[in-house]
Amino acid sequence: MSTVNCLIVVVVKKQWSLFQLDVNNAFLHGDLDAEVYMKIPLGLSVSSVFGSTFAPLACKVQKSLYGLRQVSKQWYAKLSQALCTRGHTHSINNYSLFVKGMTVNLVILAIYADDIILTGDDIHEIAALKLFLDAEFKIKDLGPLHYFLGIEISYFPGSGDLLPNAADFRSLIGKLLFLTHTRPDLCFSVQHLSQFNQSPRVAHMTAALHVLRYLKGTVDLGLFYSSVSDFSLTAYSDSDRTACADTRKSVTGFCIFLGDSLIGLKSKKQPIVSLSSAEAEYRALIKVVAELTWLTRLLTDICVPASLPVFVFCDSKAAIHIAKNPVFHEHTKHIEVDFHFIWIKLLEGLISLSHISTAKQPADILTKP
Repeated sequence: MSTVNCLIVVVVKKQWSLFQLDVNNAFLHGDLDAEVYMKIPLGLSVSSVFGSTFAPLACKVQKSLYGLRQVSKQWYAKLSQALCTRGHTHSINNYSLFVKGMTVNLVILAIYADDIILTGDDIHEIAALKLFLDAEFKIKDLGPLHYFLGIEISYFPGSGDLLPNAADFRSLIGKLLFLTHTRPDLCFSVQHLSQFNQSPRVAHMTAALHVLRYLKGTVDLGLFYSSVSDFSLTAYSDSDRTACADTRKSVTGFCIFLGDSLIGLKSKKQPIVSLSSAEAEYRALIKVVAELTWLTRLLTDICVPASLPVFVFCDSKAAIHIAKNPVFHEHTKHIEVDFHFIWIKLLEGLISLSHISTAKQPADILTKP
């Protein structure tokens, strides 16, 4: 699998074509180098008479058959011999990998049983090799590689051309940012699109216009602030690990309620790549606790002292355990020391951490499209 993954990555980086071939009845092409006999197949009536005695008979196998232990080896020998006649040599690091050429006019084959991956920078030699293999073994050209050993390969041409006027995109994103104050459902999409302000492309503007079409059909949505006399603070923290397909960084999402009214929310890509989902969730907790530290002071300034502790809900039991017991161990020793201030806030009684199921997590909308 390492060979297959490595080959796919090289193909992507060098922008080669990647084909898949299937050999019809591959194991039947092998030549046996030892005498093999089989019982008479059921339904076949054969007899021989030696005098008056009937002797039991067996069939001598002339070609490889499916079910024989040596068929894989014999098929490999036959294919290897055929490829060698066209100048291919097998890699000494993986005998299922055949290469022809050096830095230019390169053709590479990777073989698994009767499936073949074919790639390289010499498209004419690749076409000729397909014809040769079909003449020798009867193959099916399956076109570009899509499925191989449980791997599904999808092809994307890239982000498209640069926008002729990037100012239009930046202006639109700026307006959408204001809408996120009362539309939490837009937060994830807008924070993702805002990452491309420097050099937006046509695909980014298309996605931004898609958000506008969504807005047109949901103009009546907004935040509802209840008059119920409840001033208790509640916070929800969530993270979606490797949510950013470009950088593999996670997205932090949190929302804070005063009573049943939403007063604070955040959807932001984390600055570093987290090594586990627990670490990503823990870093999201850090952000919401920092916000609560400031928010409780702000409420005091406007004569609404918060009742402590503030209940903070997270759907990761591992992140809660790290926060309550920040002992340096194998999985958290790389996290900066100042990030462990959650533990201090727990001791001070500012917050109380509790688990919530993912199905009931309201911050989930801030970490996914």
